[in-house]
Amino acid sequence: MPARSLAALCAGASLLVLIPAAQAQNAHDHHDHHQPAADPHEGHDMTPEQGHGPAHSPDHAPGHAPGHAMTSAYGPWSMNRDASGTSWQPDMGRHGGVHHQAGDWMIMTHATLNLVHSDQSGPRGDNDTFLAGMLMTTGRRDFADGSKLTLRGMISPDPWMGAEGYPLLLAAGETADGVTPLVDRQHPHDLFMELSASYSRALSDDSSVFAYVGLPGEPAFGPPAFMHRMSAMDSPEAPITHHWLDSTHIVFGVVTLGYVQNDWKVEVSGFRGREPDQDRFDIEEPDLDSVAVRLSWNPSPEWSLQASWADVSAPEQLHPDDDETKWSASAIHARRIGANGWWSSTAAWGRREGDHDAKDAWLLETAFSPDDRWTVFARAERIDSDELVPGHGGHHGETFTVAKASVGVLRDWRIAPRARLGLGALYAVNDVPGDLAPLYGDDRPTGGMVFMRLKID
Repeated sequence: MPARSLAALCAGASLLVLIPAAQAQNAHDHHDHHQPAADPHEGHDMTPEQGHGPAHSPDHAPGHAPGHAMTSAYGPWSMNRDASGTSWQPDMGRHGGVHHQAGDWMIMTHATLNLVHSDQSGPRGDNDTFLAGMLMTTGRRDFADGSKLTLRGMISPDPWMGAEGYPLLLAAGETADGVTPLVDRQHPHDLFMELSASYSRALSDDSSVFAYVGLPGEPAFGPPAFMHRMSAMDSPEAPITHHWLDSTHIVFGVVTLGYVQNDWKVEVSGFRGREPDQDRFDIEEPDLDSVAVRLSWNPSPEWSLQASWADVSAPEQLHPDDDETKWSASAIHARRIGANGWWSSTAAWGRREGDHDAKDAWLLETAFSPDDRWTVFARAERIDSDELVPGHGGHHGETFTVAKASVGVLRDWRIAPRARLGLGALYAVNDVPGDLAPLYGDDRPTGGMVFMRLKID
């Protein structure tokens, strides 16, 4: 195991100190002052009784009334609807976390840490062991007039996996050294994944306005980021559609204004279009040179739909003169299974339009958990990529249509009231056209991962 992986393992072990904290904080959980049930959703289910519409009575302070479901940071609906940034998921989704009250502030913390070994076949494959995940803390204060102030911070151990990230066939994007593009590797995320603040004000029982600022933060584009989607969060593998759908989940500078009317939301973002550079530990200078618009609709408690558009200025560090227009549409479905189970699926399409061509991406993923012990997940993707064989001077080369399918399983054991330790594995089959087969050693190169996960929620 490389030295950086050993260091990462030690760092991961240090996260175990959160488990006693989770146990202690659980005793102060304002939802349940008794021993929590085995269901990780129980005690944190923010879904209203009807699963739809306003989640509190106007006679009670939102988010704090005993017997009433906690509401969103952005309006009078279930907190379950909130996903990454200001995006939505179905009301029947999960919203776990260790909650406690600190004066007028409600504090929620959750963490996911994966120790992963990736083995990708063929001459363009590689194998490596690395640490990935996130630690996220949210502080929220609700005021008597119905307004809410929310502060959120999220950090990741990804920078310690090394500048080149981890091996993942058909993935491409960003750079390890500011010169060479990363190909067949997933780039590491920055240490600071989100440092944001939002303020919302209710206009009526079913409408509100909000403002969100982040350095870094996530603009109003695409579905929830993959590590926050129920259908993807249990897999340690980044989607190869990442740079079509949700690569903007970390931008250094974003301001979003939104209006919500019951189950509809429209929002506009100004943000920095440039992707993060190869220095994964710094805070980069904000420059609101790009714009995004997103329309979201939750037609029922089980569904969340969105369509979005973005005009992105110079997104790639290696191609500073190239701007990009992006489009996205997605549908997310979630339902509860029995007492402890759930099932969630996402279908999404994304398009990147440059100066010369348009490249599409398609994704279908699903995850099924019959109880709080087992989760089975699967994903199928197809992309048009011009980054797999870089052209002259590192510029984009010929466009190829490639595809990928993966399936995996995770087994969890509860080691504390709010902490689970899991072991899992996945297997992936990639599909490349004949012109690329000699580079990959086969037209069906494969890959696999085994992983151990610590989750505090």
